[in-house]
Amino acid sequence: MALPDRRLLLVHAHPDDETINNGATMAKYVSEGAHVTLVTCTLGEMGEILVPELEHLAADRDDALGEHRLTELTEAMRLLGVTDFRRLGGDGRFRDSGMKWGDDGNATAADDIHENAFWHADLLEATNELVAVIREVRPQVLVTYDDFGNYGHPDHVQAHRVAHYAVALAAARSYRHDLGDAWDVAKVYWTAMSARAMREGIKEIREAGDLQFMEGLDPDHLPPFAIDDDDLDAEIDGSPWVDAKLDAMRAHATQISVDGPFFALSNDVAFRAWGTEHYRLVKGVAAPVPGTSFEDDLFAGTGV
Repeated sequence: MALPDRRLLLVHAHPDDETINNGATMAKYVSEGAHVTLVTCTLGEMGEILVPELEHLAADRDDALGEHRLTELTEAMRLLGVTDFRRLGGDGRFRDSGMKWGDDGNATAADDIHENAFWHADLLEATNELVAVIREVRPQVLVTYDDFGNYGHPDHVQAHRVAHYAVALAAARSYRHDLGDAWDVAKVYWTAMSARAMREGIKEIREAGDLQFMEGLDPDHLPPFAIDDDDLDAEIDGSPWVDAKLDAMRAHATQISVDGPFFALSNDVAFRAWGTEHYRLVKGVAAPVPGTSFEDDLFAGTGV
């Protein structure tokens, strides 16, 4: 199969993670003719259900949320223009592990975890599934989570581990010829949010009179996915695709409330909050825009 010159691969844990973190970036590169591939590691079977009439889909009732979330993902990808989206190893190969909130305020592994949970997956077995995708698609750029999975969710952490192990093994010439020809991913990024931008946004919203927005969030003690600008490498302006991103977020209706704070922002704040996406470069050579500290293109420096 002939592929475009620029190829981007994203590795996420559950449906909706991709849209919240990278929806504008995905839509941007699709619009520019790049090939965008999304690998989702689970169907999100253990997710919270925010639509009352769909509560019967929960794991402790019909256990049909995963199938429903796949329809949400399909619609979200249609809205973003992404046609190549897959589940790691196929639908249902690895199950959502669920989570609980730890004493430190971050996510951690739940007390009871399904035997087929992604968190319990054999690392090499899961990695080989992704090695095959990398060697097929041959991306120059891969995006995934940091080592803490942004906020501690076990599936995010496992996705990080699988992604990095797969990048290493996919490049090994002598490893598993049956999975395709070796391919070295030039650049690997961790998705992140700018701590500076988050502080400014919270301040602006509260000064406008909305004191309940993100109540309890201390601008001086932000969550671990809020990263200081000194540790960020890329800032992608996706503002022309904000509407598509917000529509794709709405498509994940069981997970994101259309009446919630995601959609309560003023237009100006929303465009800054959802239209600018930040990344940390962890493999490859940074190629920032001259006179700045940020790249404005994830493919910068790759020669394509």
